[in-house]
Amino acid sequence: MAPKIEQKGRASGTTTRKRASTAARSPQARQKQGGGGATSVAQVRLRPDELADLQQVMQTLKLHSLSDALREGLRLLSREATEVAAAHEIRDFYQGGQAPTPAGVLPATADELAAADETEW
Repeated sequence: MAPKIEQKGRASGTTTRKRASTAARSPQARQKQGGGGATSVAQVRLRPDELADLQQVMQTLKLHSLSDALREGLRLLSREATEVAAAHEIRDFYQGGQAPTPAGVLPATADELAAADETEW
């Protein structure tokens, strides 16, 4: 049986379990009662290259466990989803037109917008 890594989250109250094996398993999530309230146990399947990338990220960011790394990834995904939703709301509010700029600010040119779209973080 493959080793498991499990840690309860301090801030989020979640528990994440990662199996090192890539063997096919049905996805599981279960509810648990923890010290900070209900928590969830989630299982993730990673390919060897994804696990290697994750371990490199953990070293770079000084994250102490797979759970910490996965929680950080989920936090960033959540923030990005919130920003995308806000952009959709603004676009819907202005019915596809450009939102007005503050007084004294010039609208972005097509070249500036294209350069921003090509920016990689």
